[in-house]
Amino acid sequence: MTDAKFCRRAVEDTVKKFGQLDILVNNAAFQQHQESLEDLSEEQWDHTFKTNIYGYFFLTKAALPHLKEGSAIVNTGSITGLEGSKELLDYSATKGAIHAFTKSLAQNLVERGVRVNCVAPGPVWTPLNPADKKPDEVAKFGADTPMKRPAQPEEIAPAFVYFASEVDSSYVTGEILTLLGGETTAG
Repeated sequence: MTDAKFCRRAVEDTVKKFGQLDILVNNAAFQQHQESLEDLSEEQWDHTFKTNIYGYFFLTKAALPHLKEGSAIVNTGSITGLEGSKELLDYSATKGAIHAFTKSLAQNLVERGVRVNCVAPGPVWTPLNPADKKPDEVAKFGADTPMKRPAQPEEIAPAFVYFASEVDSSYVTGEILTLLGGETTAG
């Protein structure tokens, strides 16, 4: 996702195989916890931005010529992009950038009839989250939500389907939907 050529090829291969492109879901991410800004290397900062926001830009730019009126772009944000995260400085910054990219792109594409929205979940049980944590921290993942647990991916997936469906969300663009396990405030 960090390479524009790869993103262009992925879109071209998809269009070649299916004959069209109606929906783009941007969902790639990299995160690695660091206790302090001093621990966050320039290499990690660059890699996080290249993966998390440049990849969205590259794929969207490659997909846009194939998207027609009624098409949808669904980006994956995060509650960290709205509230920040003490140990995910770079990741949170990219998720905030994704939220702004979503709103700006929605304004840019509304006249073409292409909708752009974002799903911004709280803790979700995916391999990304426990990847750099100790076992005792993984066991507590999501316990600070009112529901006392992380979401499962299948609990988040319907939000992507809603935004992708022209029948269900044809009047919706530029929105960031937070799914927070009972938390009622964001940002």
